[in-house]
Amino acid sequence: MSAGRPTARQEAVLRAIRDVIADTGDAPTVREIGQRVGLSSSGSVAYQLGRLEKLGLVSRNGRHWRSCRLTG
Repeated sequence: MSAGRPTARQEAVLRAIRDVIADTGDAPTVREIGQRVGLSSSGSVAYQLGRLEKLGLVSRNGRHWRSCRLTG
């Protein structure tokens, strides 16, 4: 895995975020993302979101992931 490229799982998370925002106008919850990508642990989703944040592909306002935005 290259340091600047998302993994397949991270691409699925990005797609889930994009789809929920397109459908509802709001960012998804960690659980909603997990349901869409097949992760049952909210900690696993949060880990993937943290990696995406470090890659500069998502950002959040505050400490809650519900406020995440796609940046890349």
